[in-house]
Amino acid sequence: MSLLRVLGRPMLASMFLTGGLNSVRNPKEVAPVAEPVVQPVTDRVSALPDRTEQVVRLNGAVQVVAGLMLATGRMPRPAALAIAATLVPTTLAGHRFWEAEDPSERAEQRIHFFKNMSMLGGLLIAADDTGARPSVVWRGSHAARGLRRDAGLVRRSVRAATGPAAVAGRVRAKLPV
Repeated sequence: MSLLRVLGRPMLASMFLTGGLNSVRNPKEVAPVAEPVVQPVTDRVSALPDRTEQVVRLNGAVQVVAGLMLATGRMPRPAALAIAATLVPTTLAGHRFWEAEDPSERAEQRIHFFKNMSMLGGLLIAADDTGARPSVVWRGSHAARGLRRDAGLVRRSVRAATGPAAVAGRVRAKLPV
């Protein structure tokens, strides 16, 4: 693994570890801000808890677990996707700059919103990072190409073997017994 990945993944994960721990420990601080985003989601997704505090705690737990996985390099691609999935509602709930009336508050929330968008971009890049190994899609298409090539070789060798055998069979049939 490259030095950039060794250093970059924990750095990217650090924000989610600290924020996730805060949400797990103190969901009551975050719940009022999260309420406008959580309620419509919990109305549509029955698997989620009904109480906003529980959803905030669940979101924080996902961020902590996935952040640890990303930081340690254990299944970093799914971990980055999981964190990205939690970042979208977090950003929409916490940094609604378009609703702020005070210009300085609006500017501050806009900065935080776009900071989160930048982190989301980094997470999407991390989710796509194969660590200099070929991706599953590439390996699958490469294997399929190899199988097609092998099948063509088998087909040609069968034709090459059956052609002379057929001629020999016809000649043998014409010979007196």
